Amino acid sequence: MRLPRWLVRFGFRLLYNELAWTYDRVSRAVSLGQWRQWQRAVIPRLSGQRVLEIAFGTGDLLVDMTAVGYRPYGLDLSPYMVRLARAKLARKGMAAPLCQGRVQALPFANGLFDSVAITFPTDFICQPSALAEIGRVLAPGGRLVVIDEGYLLGYGLLGRFINWLYVFTGQREPRPELKALLKRAGFALTQEEYSNRISTAHVMIATKV
Repeated sequence: MRLPRWLVRFGFRLLYNELAWTYDRVSRAVSLGQWRQWQRAVIPRLSGQRVLEIAFGTGDLLVDMTAVGYRPYGLDLSPYMVRLARAKLARKGMAAPLCQGRVQALPFANGLFDSVAITFPTDFICQPSALAEIGRVLAPGGRLVVIDEGYLLGYGLLGRFINWLYVFTGQREPRPELKALLKRAGFALTQEEYSNRISTAHVMIATKV
């Protein structure tokens, strides 16, 4: 049994927009504090210095990347998230070029980025137009690094309940077509697992060939 797709989309639209101020609390709660660990799994898998984060949310990963010397840019569909991320960076004494827009029409020059990072993408990750745009803005040999799923390993019944909740809300739907779509878009795919004592996350690394 799963929630109707329209209801899930409505809930996420609210979370990403009018309720964006709750996003950090919600993401911590539904991952029992592991969300930030899963996000940070992107960093050691990046190549180069100039990184575009798509769907950056409240900007935590932008802060992390800036802190270790990357030059991040960001694009998010939600103007609410853009404002929150700018404010979060400013509180840390940081700044990054952020814009509101659609991944299907990225406002960046060809080959500008060494890497593109996406954590927990919505359905856009399986749209050929989105993958074509990502490939366009990546330099030859550049990487698309995607964290698409995270799982709790510990916490007993609570952990099992939260893993079930991801399934119930449609967040664990398989994307068997994604590998073929990436190949057709000009990427070579490798897959890895990030893991710690209490959780694991699936990492996709697609290199532009």
